[in-house]
Amino acid sequence: MEKSNYTSSFTTEPGFCPDCGSILPLLGERKGVTCYACKREWGANVFGDMKMTHIIHFNSKHTYMSGKEADDSDEETDGPVVDRKCPQCQNDKMSYATLQLRSADEGQTVFYTCTKCKFKETENS
Repeated sequence: MEKSNYTSSFTTEPGFCPDCGSILPLLGERKGVTCYACKREWGANVFGDMKMTHIIHFNSKHTYMSGKEADDSDEETDGPVVDRKCPQCQNDKMSYATLQLRSADEGQTVFYTCTKCKFKETENS
């Protein structure tokens, strides 16, 4: 990639094309960028000391539970809680998670976990 060696038309902030002022695409894996508007090529130095960060916020375990269930239960769950009888301990609450394990034209697989004894069972829907 050829890097531009002549002076820019005006002063811009990092991340903007020094020649036309347009916003530049992010660097990614490349060593430089080409302006979408004027097609000038710039080296990574056009971004100055800019840094990009990304934060992923995960839901807490109580996000999936209704208010009454969240207050009454100190037990950990593996997802949303439904009324379903555990075949092992006869508890009437089980949490569930779903995955598409079979081909796309078939139903999903539901994984149930007892909120009391942690017994696990699956169901193909």
